Amino acid sequence: MKVAYLGPPGTNGEEAAIRAAPDAERLPCTSHAEVAKAVDSGRADIGVVAIENLLTGSVAETLDILIHETSLRIQAELLVPIVHNLVVRPGTKLEDICVVYSHTQALGQCRKFLETRLPHAAVEASLSTAGAVDVAMKHGGDAAAIATARAAALFGGEVLVPGIGDSANNVTRFVVLSAGRRPPSGHDVTAIAFWFANDSPGSLAGVLDEFAIRGINCRKIESRPTRETFGEYVFLVDFEAHEDDPLGAAVLAAIRPLCSSVKVFGSYPSGV
Repeated sequence: MKVAYLGPPGTNGEEAAIRAAPDAERLPCTSHAEVAKAVDSGRADIGVVAIENLLTGSVAETLDILIHETSLRIQAELLVPIVHNLVVRPGTKLEDICVVYSHTQALGQCRKFLETRLPHAAVEASLSTAGAVDVAMKHGGDAAAIATARAAALFGGEVLVPGIGDSANNVTRFVVLSAGRRPPSGHDVTAIAFWFANDSPGSLAGVLDEFAIRGINCRKIESRPTRETFGEYVFLVDFEAHEDDPLGAAVLAAIRPLCSSVKVFGSYPSGV
């Protein structure tokens, strides 16, 4: 088996890939979109992508991929504890740092540290946290990266300040993508997207009422732009039932006539 993930080695995505398939060959990718393409093309059997963080919320790139770019389905979810560290070239001091590199998610999750301890340092986004370490090591003694301790070791850096995240309880939810449907486990979540051809008062409420009257809990509700017309949105709901369970099948059948389109991202065992 081969698992695609957001690389290079040393990222939190690699940690999620190891947890998803400990014995699989790992295929590092430069973006979540490439992860999905690797599975779609057959270069990988499964892909692991970040979808939500405790501090910064949903990963927009992943949601847009699921909505617009792939027919792969979510097979599982993984909760991975996140520890962000300030990584530098050996010998670099805090006062030497003029620029900090990391993935945008990591930068957002370490905002308080950056504002209070490195207020004059420039912040530069990288494709991954591990890639940020590589860039920082090549940049010189005035650069730092926010990354894992494993990334520091892989690229010859050292952890100058450990645990710089805004929360000591930071967690990222990853999902495992592949083709096919997963059978019910008895404790499942189904993720869907739906949208309306003609938005009108009560459209969204009418869909949500179908969950309420069946006693189905919606654990997450949000929206993303349709990418077609400004002010029009795709709505996303994670609800507690499997699409093949009687309740799950019934609610999907009830909401389809109310929407112009409903896309099921998958049903999978809840890890929350």
